[in-house]
Amino acid sequence: MKATSFSVLFILITYAFAHGQSVTQTVKGRITDRQSETPLMGATVEILTTGPVTGVVTDMDGYYRIEGVPLGRHDIRVSYLGYTSATIPNVRVTAGKELVVNAVLEESVVAMDEVVVTSGEQKGRPRNEMAAVSARSFSLEEVTRFSGAANDASRMAANYAGVNINNDSRNDLVIRGNSPMGVLWRLEGVPIPNPNHFSTLGTTGGPVSALNTNLLSNSDFLTSAFPAEYGNANAGVFDIRFRNGNRDRLEATAQLAVFSGLEGMIEGPLFKENGGSFIVSFRQSFVELAQNMGFEVGTTASPNYNDLSFKADTGYGKLGRFTLFGIGGTSDIFFNADEVEEEDFFASQNEDADVDSRLGVIGLNHHYAFNDNTYIKTSLAASGTQTRVSIDRVEDDGARTLSEEVDDNNTRYTFSTYLNSKLSARHSVRGGVVAELYTLDTYAWDTEDSQQRTLRDFDGNMSLYQAYVQSRYKFNDRWELNTGIHAQYLNQNEDFVVEPRLSLKWRFRPNQSLSAGFGVHHQMLPLPIYLLESMDEDGERVQSNMEAEFLQSLHYVLGYDLQLAADWRLKAETYYQDLRNVPVDPFSSSFSLLNVGDDFGFPDNGFLVNEGSGRNYGVELTVEKFFSRGYYGLLTASWYDSSYKGSDGIRRNTAFNNRYILNFLAGREFVVGKDKQNAFNIDMKFTTAGGRYYTPIDIQSSIDSGAEVRFDEIAYSERFSPYLRLDIKVGFQWNSRRGKLSQQFYLDFQNITARDNVFLQRYNESSETVNTLYQRGFFPDILYRIQF
Repeated sequence: MKATSFSVLFILITYAFAHGQSVTQTVKGRITDRQSETPLMGATVEILTTGPVTGVVTDMDGYYRIEGVPLGRHDIRVSYLGYTSATIPNVRVTAGKELVVNAVLEESVVAMDEVVVTSGEQKGRPRNEMAAVSARSFSLEEVTRFSGAANDASRMAANYAGVNINNDSRNDLVIRGNSPMGVLWRLEGVPIPNPNHFSTLGTTGGPVSALNTNLLSNSDFLTSAFPAEYGNANAGVFDIRFRNGNRDRLEATAQLAVFSGLEGMIEGPLFKENGGSFIVSFRQSFVELAQNMGFEVGTTASPNYNDLSFKADTGYGKLGRFTLFGIGGTSDIFFNADEVEEEDFFASQNEDADVDSRLGVIGLNHHYAFNDNTYIKTSLAASGTQTRVSIDRVEDDGARTLSEEVDDNNTRYTFSTYLNSKLSARHSVRGGVVAELYTLDTYAWDTEDSQQRTLRDFDGNMSLYQAYVQSRYKFNDRWELNTGIHAQYLNQNEDFVVEPRLSLKWRFRPNQSLSAGFGVHHQMLPLPIYLLESMDEDGERVQSNMEAEFLQSLHYVLGYDLQLAADWRLKAETYYQDLRNVPVDPFSSSFSLLNVGDDFGFPDNGFLVNEGSGRNYGVELTVEKFFSRGYYGLLTASWYDSSYKGSDGIRRNTAFNNRYILNFLAGREFVVGKDKQNAFNIDMKFTTAGGRYYTPIDIQSSIDSGAEVRFDEIAYSERFSPYLRLDIKVGFQWNSRRGKLSQQFYLDFQNITARDNVFLQRYNESSETVNTLYQRGFFPDILYRIQF
């Protein structure tokens, strides 16, 4: 398979060199109204950095096309009478791929004749117009540019204020001290399961992302007080969008990277008369080669994984626009106890483990415009995950005994629709419903005191229904009010909640604004918690947590935004989150569900009650220099406190209370080559975070019981040393002067100082000692990409 993949890569490179004779490129895209998403005919699009300025106007469908643009960095300005104009700075034009730059403009509330209000650079502004606080957009360029991101949107998001990756071996997101289980993933507007390889039931992260970043369009990342359309989440929202393929010509990309693997991608026109397109990509794992070269990836076993991503767009016809999208992924790994080392993240020295997982998402969107101001969008989707785990206990004499088995199958069918209407330049509204049917066939058991114990055995379904309405009202170009209400209902236990949402933004100066937000948020518990079986008073095994209520979180946010210059921004936010209805033990205990969610499984605490609580509060600062004049910088600093109360009523640190996080990123691009069409890049990232709180191990009790026992009465009272990591990335972008080919190569030296950051402590049953496990050491990530 590897030989075949390399042969395909070689053919693609050879073809690219043999075709095309151009040293310029085409810039194109579509301009639409922000509120109604209708095309703006006659909008002016100008490239400011060519001499003289190059400009065109959009056609009746809002499309524009500018040919003969020199390679390199350019600034693009979009303007339209009566709308605030937008400047998109420093977009990179390369030889191998036509550049697509779409823009949305917002109608000004102030009546104008011939005056165009300039909004200036609005990088980072979320796509969702009703997200006024704790939200920002991110792009493909950011995911690939930032050092340490490993082509993973989750790891890239860890650079933002208030966000942390809990360990180097997984990409679970800790947002403002919340458990990763509180994160909602959406793709093309549809809720989806955990989009990671080796994912397990109920989790939201994993070791390797199955989301192909080469398909990403501008997407939103939200960390608090979400607009009303987002439900069933209390920590954060990843609202992912796939880009459309090239609607005019066939293009291809080939890529090789350590984590994302060997990739081939092709895109081109589809139903060309309507402006349709397609894009499809396939990736195969490449980690095995890195291991053979002696680099640590967290385990001695060889993980195998591959994935397929696609999007097909029919363009706009008489029946509207249809979009088909999807992801498919498989992953498997086998841990041999004889080869496992003490510091292995994922395996134990006394267990053989065979793990196999599957992921699939397929969806169909339909967009229909009733007129220039009102449209309806409807989605049908099916998604599924499958996880199979088989663990053999290895005795001292080498004998193997099956001790644990998991077979989880979860299929989700989703219907969603919403109506969006721009009532005026001041006022827009959106209302919709989401219905999700979970079909579950899950069975899991383990061994306790040499007896088989069933953890879950469920074959049935449950449904979650959501409805919302939200409104945005602009009193003028300075004051903006967003209101909404969200409701959700879980049929399995008839839990029903109503959630108000509110945000207010005041632009008291052209370059400064204050914002405030409030939201009530509820979330389902992880499915393994609902389905867990425990012994009741009559000695019968029952699903002990099926009646547990939604976990509730109240968010309060206050923010300040300052545009220091055209390419400099300062943002500060302070927040308070009040967590209620938290599942805890019915007897006096330190256990809380707020401390789980960053691993492959969940605790087997049965008969939980919604009587726990928690709170998160903190201050965040972001100073960002957007890329211009050949360099960029990003500084994010977060101070926070995350605590909880279990059923014993004692306030403790949560497992995710690092107290502080500091990120500093910077990069410089040097233009080289005779025609300055090539670029050399150097990027760096420095991260430090407070050490994690943990519960110390009771060694004597662990020895007596033959399994790990921790001091419950002093839970999360001790702390690891601070986390420190420095990454350095160097790369080169080469554009062919003889053909339509671009190549990119980089080396990302992660943890270049090889610092030993503590991961966790665990009891070793074989040696009857406590082992300290460390995060990943020095690791070089490598990427090579060609586009033509």
